Amino acid sequence: MVCVAFKSTKPGSPWRKWLRVKLPYTIVSLCSSFQALICIIWLSISPPFQDLDTDSYPGKIIIQCNEGSDIWFYSMLGYLGFLAAVSLVLAFMVRTLPDSFNEAKYITFSMLVFCSVWISMIPAYLSTRGKNMVAVEIFAVMASSAGLLGCVFFPKCFIILFKSEMNRKADLLGKREN
Repeated sequence: MVCVAFKSTKPGSPWRKWLRVKLPYTIVSLCSSFQALICIIWLSISPPFQDLDTDSYPGKIIIQCNEGSDIWFYSMLGYLGFLAAVSLVLAFMVRTLPDSFNEAKYITFSMLVFCSVWISMIPAYLSTRGKNMVAVEIFAVMASSAGLLGCVFFPKCFIILFKSEMNRKADLLGKREN
C-alpha cells in the first residue's frame, strides 16, 4: 500500500485507480485462497500419512509423517517462498520513502532474516532423517518468528522504553523542534 500510495501521488498517475480501501483485503484474500487451493488439491489427491521408518536406525522403528505427494508439498512451500520473496522485494523498494509512518526498513530486514532462515533450512531439512527432521522444522519456525518479531518490534520497544523523548506527536509527524 505504501508503494501504491507514493506512486499514485504524481499527477495523471495510472496507479491512482489502485489506491482503494479494498486493495489490501483483495490481495490477502486472493493469496490466501490460492494457498488454500494448493492445500486442498494436495490433501485430496495424496494426503500425508503415517510412515514407519526402519532404515534410519537399525533395531528401532521411527514413526514419521510422509508428505504423500512431494510435488504438492514442495508446491505449497514454493508458493510460501514466493510470497516471502515478493514481500522482501516490495519492502526493499519502499524502504527509502520519506514518511515517518513508513516501517518498510524494519519489514525489509525482518523479511531478509525470514528468507535467510528458510533458505538455510532447506539443505538441513533434506539432509536429516527421522526425528531430527522435526527438530529442524521447529528451529526454522522459531528462528524465523523470532527474527520477524525482533526486527519489527524491537526498535519500537527501544524507543518506548529508552528514548521516550522521541515518542511524541511532533516527532511522529516529522515536525522537530529545535
